[in-house]
Amino acid sequence: MQTSNAFPHSLRAVIFDMDGLLIDTEKHLVRCWCQAAQEMGFDMQRRHALHIRSLAGKYAAPYLKSELGEDFDYFRVRERRKELVAQALAEYGLERKKGALELLKWLKEKGIRTAVATATDEERATRYLTEIGVLSYLDRVVCATMVENGKPMPDVYLYACRQLGERPQDCLALEDSPNGVLSAWRAGCGVVMVPDLTQPDEEIRPILTGLAPDLSAVIPLIEQMGQ
Repeated sequence: MQTSNAFPHSLRAVIFDMDGLLIDTEKHLVRCWCQAAQEMGFDMQRRHALHIRSLAGKYAAPYLKSELGEDFDYFRVRERRKELVAQALAEYGLERKKGALELLKWLKEKGIRTAVATATDEERATRYLTEIGVLSYLDRVVCATMVENGKPMPDVYLYACRQLGERPQDCLALEDSPNGVLSAWRAGCGVVMVPDLTQPDEEIRPILTGLAPDLSAVIPLIEQMGQ
């Protein structure tokens, strides 16, 4: 487990989260989690949905049971949430986050490899990334379904590093949620947080390599840190 938040000495790759970072979907996920649970009689609030951003089901399910009752059916509620999110995306479309394409083009020009490490399954991740026009700029798409433990455990980032053929200490992760930040940090990557729905808290802030208001601001951050 990494104990340093230093910027990579030799930046070889940048690994992106997807929801809330490349795509503006977290607002739909949070709202639809609450709606799906409430439809089934559970008083799920925004704070619960924020807590489980990027959190693997094996960790999210017991957390929600502890908060909402032992009869909370995580997988049934999640299926309904998926339906509601699909409806929202059909209505509003997928929105690419500010600076995403600019940053990916810049990294490609610099010869820095790129990957996505997401909690979303491979079929939807590939479809979403294609729809927002960034898939061709990515060297790898890695999903939590490909590893034993999802975020906040380090597996998905370690696997992404192996797929890229790079050491974690030579990779920079970009994340918007605390669970994602912890996953990347535990893998040994430097982590820049680009907040979406929440700012870093007292637990997360000390382990960050950097903080950026949007993805376009990551470019000067990388230049300033030594790339």
